[in-house]
Amino acid sequence: MAWAIVYYDPDDRSTSALAFLDTCPMKVEANLLAVLDAVAAAPPPAFSGGGKWEAMHGQMGGFYEIRATGPNREQFRLFCILDNAEDTELAQRGLPGPAIAVIAGMRKPWKTAFTELDYAHVREMGSAYGDSRPRRIVV
Repeated sequence: MAWAIVYYDPDDRSTSALAFLDTCPMKVEANLLAVLDAVAAAPPPAFSGGGKWEAMHGQMGGFYEIRATGPNREQFRLFCILDNAEDTELAQRGLPGPAIAVIAGMRKPWKTAFTELDYAHVREMGSAYGDSRPRRIVV
């Protein structure tokens, strides 16, 4: 069974994953969305990442990232959380079933790293998503 794809809807919509996708070059956006669709169809627990869908570790544990490379090797990332539970709990969360929640997106020049502050912002958004009932989402 395919998982739903939902997008976190933060108070500041300019920080949303959808706003990030709007800033991506067309080919990069298409690549990110194609990977997201493939993961949802697999579904996620069975998807073999191949470097494009990776579980994160350490303080980013619980997040997954979708990776794409754009012009001049610029790096683009979508940060996601798997949202799954029993049917009753999913209904309370306002989800149609198991879902990949796309929390945020970021980009960086090639051979650079995101800062701890960058990751902290993603974690804060993930926490806000997880604390909301029903989930604050755009489908």
